[in-house]
Amino acid sequence: MPTRRTKRGAERTPLAGEWDVLVCGASFAGLAVARELAGTGARVLVVDRYEIGERATSACGIPTCWLEACGLMGAHRQTFGRLVIHTPLGSVRLALPWTFSTFDYRELCDLLWQGCDAEFETATVKGRTGNVVHTDRGDLTAPLIVDALGWRRVLAARGYQPPDAPLSRGLEVHPPGRGDEMEVWIDRSYVPAGYGWSFPARDELRIGVGSFDPRYHVREPTVRLAGDVGQPAVRFQGNWIPHRLRDATEDGVFFVGDSAGHCLPLTAEGIRTALYFGIACGRELRAVVLGMRTRDEALRRYHDFSARHAWKFRWMLRSQRLVPRLHPRALWGLLRTLERSERFTAWAFDHYLRIAPPEFARLAPPPAPRRRKSAAHYQHRAGQEERDTGHASEVERSLLEAEQAQSVN
Repeated sequence: MPTRRTKRGAERTPLAGEWDVLVCGASFAGLAVARELAGTGARVLVVDRYEIGERATSACGIPTCWLEACGLMGAHRQTFGRLVIHTPLGSVRLALPWTFSTFDYRELCDLLWQGCDAEFETATVKGRTGNVVHTDRGDLTAPLIVDALGWRRVLAARGYQPPDAPLSRGLEVHPPGRGDEMEVWIDRSYVPAGYGWSFPARDELRIGVGSFDPRYHVREPTVRLAGDVGQPAVRFQGNWIPHRLRDATEDGVFFVGDSAGHCLPLTAEGIRTALYFGIACGRELRAVVLGMRTRDEALRRYHDFSARHAWKFRWMLRSQRLVPRLHPRALWGLLRTLERSERFTAWAFDHYLRIAPPEFARLAPPPAPRRRKSAAHYQHRAGQEERDTGHASEVERSLLEAEQAQSVN
């Protein structure tokens, strides 16, 4: 079982030491990385400012197939087979080719953590010098370091400072209540560039507004949207949301989730991609600690894996900028076309799902652990020489085979 030690108040004692892998950030991306390292024999430390599962900042929704693929259905709250989109000219109901589900944040994080073989400590990460990460409790050393701390990209040479950064902003309220529809509002009376939403989660509603313009404040429209659907504006939560892909590696550090901009620009969906890229990063780190490749090889491979998705993110960013410029009648016409053609809707949403397909999480587990190597090995030598021939990695080949089998079936 993983070791979990949270220090608060007078118990917040000094923390220092050396580990094989240091994962900074204990939400979706960081926990996905740590879970891939289970069973390797590596000493893994996960650090976060908050307790695991303590602070949710999203509506906590994801394609159901991803909950299933990751073994996380225990956190499931409610499933939807269609999406209702409201505009000033009317509403459409789109039948989805796959279902979407809400989940409980704390329960999902606990399930991810149960699959880990690591230690956990609460500490605020301040920065880094080489292989040393500085926290408010002391310095931590590791040859393999992951930044999964969110949009601030704390361990990078330069971070982001809103509102002068490619960030969206989102805020939501969580009134008690029930609902049967997953709803979205594309209505400039709420937000000029962005959308509103209402995601039921069994015994509560998650109602919010997100703006693609970081300078547009969303508290007032969030309160107004909640009132328009007959709900009180209570239990606020929100955060900045990156909407531009960034380098997944920098100066020997692996970046994953929001710290790498792994959030889909058009929809602001970031949980699925945090798991997807977290798994990819974790598998590269696993290969290092098992002596299958060097740290530098893993850095290059993970960087290239993320970069191969850049065109998808650019396309969605262009769409994000285009939608607010559409005349309401043009947008209404497009949505009506989707509603009338289930085949077109299925094609569009299936392509959206393939940006981060669930088959990736279902791949066979990595090989059995080997003898753990020294820290020097991670940086300078490979237990097994591997030349980069431009071909896909083992993980990517397996994914390709899974996709081909699916297309045949």
